[in-house]
Amino acid sequence: MTTAPNSPLRDDLFYLTEAGTETEVMYKHGHELPHFAMFTLLENPRAVDDITAMYRRYLDVMAEAGTGAMICGLDYRLSPDWAALLGHDAPALAEIQTRCIDLLKEVSAPYADRLPHIVIGGCVGPRGDAYGSGGTITADEAEAYHMTQLAALKSAGADIACAQTFNNIPEAIGVTRAAERIGLPVAVYFSLDSKSRLNSGPSLREAVETTEAETGGSAAFYGLNCSHPVEFEPAIDDGDWMNRMRSVRPNASKMEKIALCKLGHLEDGDPVELGQQMGALHRRFPQMNVLGGCCGTDERHLREIARNVVG
Repeated sequence: MTTAPNSPLRDDLFYLTEAGTETEVMYKHGHELPHFAMFTLLENPRAVDDITAMYRRYLDVMAEAGTGAMICGLDYRLSPDWAALLGHDAPALAEIQTRCIDLLKEVSAPYADRLPHIVIGGCVGPRGDAYGSGGTITADEAEAYHMTQLAALKSAGADIACAQTFNNIPEAIGVTRAAERIGLPVAVYFSLDSKSRLNSGPSLREAVETTEAETGGSAAFYGLNCSHPVEFEPAIDDGDWMNRMRSVRPNASKMEKIALCKLGHLEDGDPVELGQQMGALHRRFPQMNVLGGCCGTDERHLREIARNVVG
């Protein structure tokens, strides 16, 4: 069993996700993202045009390859603390969340007859620094905290919540419990450091197995994002826990993440090599059928992944 019963994804279909949206709009289109918040661009018509065109390029690759689509959006920083930092209270958060989901529905609508399945998701980021340890947040605190955005995603009509770059176990437990209470499927994505562990210390296996045990296996599935294969390959093995790992969204570059953030320009790595690495990963773990990209990736990387998985 690779997914929980509430997953909106099909087990018999390969899906592509979007690529590195934030790094693309910053470094290719010159838009500023205060606190890495893409939703702030909703007030900029030129930025919305750039974002729409970017998603169309992704969807074109998916249509050409005949894959399913699981696309998330502009809401990675739309949890209460980050939204408040940008001047938005809870009602405003809910309104912005709806606009984020509506944009994805609008851009994907013309592809309904060209793609076998489209899943619209929302991004839920960690409460603290994604490249830190996650602080001292408890599972109960995380459950209460993430409830606000998850409820907004549910009301906005999202099919799934993707909790991305989570770096500690208690917060993963909390967001999973909150999603179950809300009645919204959640995919939990961990991020690994250069030592192939969560920044807070545990191994990927410990993170998945503990979250599973503490939540009754209610997550739709688990994944990895914002980590290059050189970081995550040492963390995976052939244990039973890997059956719950369904998705990987790698960074384009092998550079350590903090150094990568300080570059000030896009580092896109080697799309061909990354596609080959993702193809090999899928052959080793066929249940990993939700692949895409994170920082530095774009439609070129998605095309190479599709070429190596579906031909």
